[in-house]
Order: sequence, then C-alpha cells, then structure tokens
Amino acid sequence: MITHEDRAAIGELIALHGHLCDDGELDRLGEVFTEDVVYDVSDLGSPPLHGVAACARAGRELGERNPVGHHVTNIVLAPVSADEVRARSKAIGIGADGTAASLVYEDTVVRLAEGWRISHRRILARRRPLGG
Repeated sequence: MITHEDRAAIGELIALHGHLCDDGELDRLGEVFTEDVVYDVSDLGSPPLHGVAACARAGRELGERNPVGHHVTNIVLAPVSADEVRARSKAIGIGADGTAASLVYEDTVVRLAEGWRISHRRILARRRPLGG
C-alpha cells in the first residue's frame, strides 16, 4: 500500500519538476531525480537523457525553446514495492508564443534516504484523441 503521506510526497515531487524548470533552477533537479535518472524523450524526437546533469544541460541548451509553463495533473500511483511506485500523470506545456502541448509522464519513483525521487521518466506526446 501507498500511505497518504507517500501519495502527498510523490505528488509534490512530480509538481516540483515544473516549478524548477519554469524558474530556471535546473541545478536543483537532483531534488526530483536520482543521479542516474533515465529521462526518455524519444517520443519527442530526441535520444534519452542519462543522469541528472544531462537533464539540466539539455534544459539549458533548449534555452528560449523551453516551455514557459509546465503543468501537471491527473496523477495516478501504482505500488510496485514498499520503495518503488509507478506514477502516470498528464502534463500540459505552454510555449512562450501561447501554444500548448499535451503530454503523459510515465515515472518510476523510488524511495531513497533523502526521500522519493524519479529514477525513470518517459514522456509521451498526445497527438491524437482517444489514444490514437
């Protein structure tokens, strides 16, 4: 079972990612991800990123092409073990020009001594209705 406290902590963890990115605090991504995180953006046309430093570097390299707003909702958790949870959530990215994109985050979240962290994130772009 996932406790109410774990649900709240994991929900805040997933939300923190967007705040850090939107505020440009990429050096703090270690508060969200494990050091060896795999951040799979292959559905967006780029190879997976390996490690928290690679994620921060990729964000800096995107520069002005980064979304101005990362919004996450509809978080659903499924326990794997006492220290691992699968999380699926919806993400909405807002571009500086007002465009929007709908995404799905598929996360593996693990409990470490310092708290919950995402060890694997797969991003899926929603391009067609009804899962098409």
